[in-house]
Amino acid sequence: MFESLADASRLLMHADLRPVQGDRFQPTGFADLGAAVYTAPDGTRKLLVESAQSMANRLEATILGPDSELDPALEGLSYVRVQLEGESDACTNSLIEAHRLNSPFIIGGDGGKAFQEAFVDAAGYAKGKRIDWRKVARALYRYDVNSLLHGVFLANVGDGRLKVPRALTAFIEATGVREAVSGGVKNDPIDPTGTLRAKGYDKKDVYGNVPYQRIEYTAARITAYFNLDLAQIRAFDLGHEATELLVALALLKVRRLLDGGLRLRTACDLQPVTDLIVDQPKGFEVPGADRLLGRVQSAIAATHEMFADPPVTEIKTPVVRKKQAG
Repeated sequence: MFESLADASRLLMHADLRPVQGDRFQPTGFADLGAAVYTAPDGTRKLLVESAQSMANRLEATILGPDSELDPALEGLSYVRVQLEGESDACTNSLIEAHRLNSPFIIGGDGGKAFQEAFVDAAGYAKGKRIDWRKVARALYRYDVNSLLHGVFLANVGDGRLKVPRALTAFIEATGVREAVSGGVKNDPIDPTGTLRAKGYDKKDVYGNVPYQRIEYTAARITAYFNLDLAQIRAFDLGHEATELLVALALLKVRRLLDGGLRLRTACDLQPVTDLIVDQPKGFEVPGADRLLGRVQSAIAATHEMFADPPVTEIKTPVVRKKQAG
């Protein structure tokens, strides 16, 4: 399916977007910074609408069901599921944990010791020893194949040298932006002055009328960019079928993200106004979601022996509640 990509080091793609209604949208914001407005070298005002780290999580979400477990259509892909025991009975997994396999619930603590030993053995990793990145890639493919696309930094393993950058990167930015300033007020229908308080609950800005300012943006153009590092995927040296699986899975995530709508926030609901356009290499067209899913499924079957058996590794991790100081 991807023969025309054989000599390409990157697959660069983009799709133009617009708000589903009106012109205003709310970008991502950062603590003590607000919106990331910046100036391009040609003087154009630009705005980061969604960051690479947020887009990585949104791409991952396209292969999850409503229970945050893997989409049944992709059954057979490897990942780790954790059942917490003790102070919590929550269930989590390597597809949703912020640090993937490096989550302390997965690879740290008493519950993760056996898994860490198995992973380190599969990766051929040891302190003071040169890293064989092909073995590391095979270990990640075995236990959490999506880590090879999403990226992972296993700081909690050994001396913290295992770091695989994202193979699939995305971000959304806007060009020619202008502020759309508005505001509102939080109304207190009982006592607008805020002097009437619930006994035992005296917090700031929860009583009375509280006015606020709101800044949204308009833009001449909003674009989602996607970068699939084909050279990195080939460097894993996993074999033809595994390489095809990673490429097809990455493109499936991109297709599902765009096809499923981009409601990033309450006031940031975007939709594509162009198809997914390939900027590099020229001449390649990204298959539709159905074809990509079929290719992923056939590659899962072809590489099933490379996954853990069963492909979902189950871990039980005892947890305790940290005592608060004082």
